Amino acid sequence: MECVKEYQLRNVSSHCSISGMDDFDLSKLLDKPDKPRLNIERQRSFDERSLSELSIGLSRALDTYDTAYSPGRSALNTPASSARNSFEPHPMVAEAWEALRQSLVYFRDQPVGTIAAYDHFSEEVVNYDQVFVRDFVPSALAFLMNGEPEIVKNFLLRTLQLQGWEKRIDRFKLGEGAMPASFKVLHDPVRKTDTIVADFGESAIGRVAPVDSGFWWIILLRAYTKSTGDLTLAETPDCQKGMRLILSLCLSEGFDTFPTLLCADGCSMIDRSMGIYGYPVEIQALFFMALRCALGMLKHDTEGKEFIERIVKRLHALSYHMRSYFWLDFQQLNDIYRYKTEEYSHTAVNKFNVIPDSIPEWVFDFMPTRGGYFIGNVSPARMDMRWFALGNCVAILSCLATAEQAVAIMDLIEARWEELVGEMPLKICYPAIESHEWRIVTGCDPKNTRWSYHNGGSWPVLLWLLTAACIKTGRPQIARRAIDLAESRMLKDSWPEYYDGKLGRYVGKQARKYQTWSIAGYLVAKMMLEDPSHLGMISLGEDKQMKPLIKRSSSWTC
Repeated sequence: MECVKEYQLRNVSSHCSISGMDDFDLSKLLDKPDKPRLNIERQRSFDERSLSELSIGLSRALDTYDTAYSPGRSALNTPASSARNSFEPHPMVAEAWEALRQSLVYFRDQPVGTIAAYDHFSEEVVNYDQVFVRDFVPSALAFLMNGEPEIVKNFLLRTLQLQGWEKRIDRFKLGEGAMPASFKVLHDPVRKTDTIVADFGESAIGRVAPVDSGFWWIILLRAYTKSTGDLTLAETPDCQKGMRLILSLCLSEGFDTFPTLLCADGCSMIDRSMGIYGYPVEIQALFFMALRCALGMLKHDTEGKEFIERIVKRLHALSYHMRSYFWLDFQQLNDIYRYKTEEYSHTAVNKFNVIPDSIPEWVFDFMPTRGGYFIGNVSPARMDMRWFALGNCVAILSCLATAEQAVAIMDLIEARWEELVGEMPLKICYPAIESHEWRIVTGCDPKNTRWSYHNGGSWPVLLWLLTAACIKTGRPQIARRAIDLAESRMLKDSWPEYYDGKLGRYVGKQARKYQTWSIAGYLVAKMMLEDPSHLGMISLGEDKQMKPLIKRSSSWTC
């Protein structure tokens, strides 16, 4: 049956659907052809609304990356960045594009996303035939870099429709601004109708609603705007409202005394129990980046100004908190090792009452003299000192990391290449949880055994984030080395979801083949390294108003 037309009053569970309903203003946007690219003056006006768009650690020539347009596609249906160069593109590039296009999902004859994986050899589909918000981001960036923004625009608007519906999980109503984890398109060949079914967490492992989907949506909206130079989509009332609803969820005030965002375990890319409950670094970095992206796109009207003021206050508190308390380098580790406990009042040095004996043994050998990173979590009496790839890379791209901290993160990756990269980029976290701790933290999760899946597994999709961070910090040679490793294995192994083992030598025991974001992550990394102007889509410049209030990292050298 067709859905009723009352847009605001749909009473659905976490499975919402779009079929024959009127799409109202959003459908009008979807039916409009993409507007021609605006001139460079229009692009610069967007830059002025954003915080200062300057890259760190790069030469003056690289300062133009944030304002440069992405090139169109070539006549041979291959990435224009490859076609423009004098050297021959790697054979994997054409194979990757073919595989990426096979993963496209259509709704009413319009491309709206890419499925998570198209595993020809797996009889069990599970939820890999759905379009995941976080999974689609590298696919979207690949299409934007290739001059194909239509699919990204369609995706942004369709997920915006899903956000607008009432969402219930086991009789409990989710926040109005929650974005779906994923959606699936159902085709009825008899009635010739298409229906979208969305999942907001009810079908997820552990029934956890995604926190990161809304952040990725805002970040992708900004990437679309930067790539096309088209401000009209972000300025529509629907997109403005969508951003405000997401911000309302994460900027709400309560009992929490930290500016970071309190989250359940399994609410992000690490979507199973892995002990990241509390204030996981991945969410905090995405939160920071989404706030900065929204700050540059919100209109300065009555509603927009209110959120802009709240964002600015939160950014200052969040940047100070993260740069001070989440940062770990050799000197900071030594300081924590010598902490006194049971300190009271505002004069306390050990503000979270961390017991030095709780510091894991591995971190003393892992920490190089030059280098540092944002640890996984900080909460009362607890510091998760594991290294997480996504959070640290996003911290660089969003300028949550200061220039010195960004350099120190890259120093750490180079110094601990075998541990963090090995034979296949890139470890999602380090080290793996083992033995009795694994039983307690993961609940004996058979998929998250040591050095597998989210427990220290190697994920090729992270290649694009590593490459972007390398370019921003002036270390393209690190990205080239990582891409070379990926090109030696990924096509032969049929684009796996993840790799297992301390060095990432083995295709994951339950890894899907033809994993779309592994394919797209490679393409984005490849195109970005060949044409670094693409970095502007996903990179933010340093905000001069948020002056770092911390001392130099001990790893910093002039």
